[in-house]
Amino acid sequence: MILCSIEESLYRPEAIRWRKRMELLKPIDEPIVILPCSATKPYSRSLSHQIFRRVTKGYQELILTSPFGICPREMEETYPIRAYDVSTTGEWYFEEKKVVGELLKKYVGDKKVIAHVVGGYKEVCEEYLDECIFTCEDKSPISKESMNNLRTELSKYEKIPRKKLLLHKLKSIAIYQFGKGAEILIPENCRVRGRRNKIILDENRNHICTLSKNFGLYNLTLEGGKRLLELGTKQVEIDFKPKTNKIFAPGVIEADESIVPRDEVIVTYKGDIVGVGKAVLSGNEMVKADYGVAVKIRRLKK
Repeated sequence: MILCSIEESLYRPEAIRWRKRMELLKPIDEPIVILPCSATKPYSRSLSHQIFRRVTKGYQELILTSPFGICPREMEETYPIRAYDVSTTGEWYFEEKKVVGELLKKYVGDKKVIAHVVGGYKEVCEEYLDECIFTCEDKSPISKESMNNLRTELSKYEKIPRKKLLLHKLKSIAIYQFGKGAEILIPENCRVRGRRNKIILDENRNHICTLSKNFGLYNLTLEGGKRLLELGTKQVEIDFKPKTNKIFAPGVIEADESIVPRDEVIVTYKGDIVGVGKAVLSGNEMVKADYGVAVKIRRLKK
């Protein structure tokens, strides 16, 4: 659990990294329904969000929260947004509103917005969005009147098909985890198997990756790593062909500077993929260190 109980939590590395990656994501459609966060994580397990989802399910939902800024509904089970705790007073100080508001404005763009929020959340929307429809009228977001207002506004729009929402979620997680262009990891006609951990298959039933329930992030297969190879992201180049499941730092020639410990990485030798696994060190540490494990290989090319 990540405890965010003071103003400086805005500048925790996890929060900064999350907000930076959120700038890469785009809404699937309009309207964008803005909702308040909840103490329970993931949000959809909370009582308030269960009430919201009776009306908002099938639309693009966006949760406002500090210190992480925004969380599209499709990202709510992804680490670290699924594992933080923050005290909620309903009042937002200036720096909070600025950080969250600027990120919100970038995400929304010129899309239509329905803001189902009160208090500090509403102030952020009023200050940073040019135009949006408010449905709470300073009442409780889960009150009968507020929910009726939300239902009335959303009835003017068609729901997004379930399969389209799922594909958008899978691609958004790939972009968040591996960077711009990483949506190529997920084929348009992919197949999804499994209940807890989601196994992603391509049109030929080749296993590409697995979406882990524990962290809401992908574990790659060699096939998945090949799909991302051209991006150059999260890659570690070594000077030998590995035969064990550990890559030690002295063997690392180059490593993506964006890599942080526990990141999913692609290991290459002479430009070809030889393994996928988890980073133990950051990208810079892998190159500079004279000893120690840099990467733990999960799948090794034979």
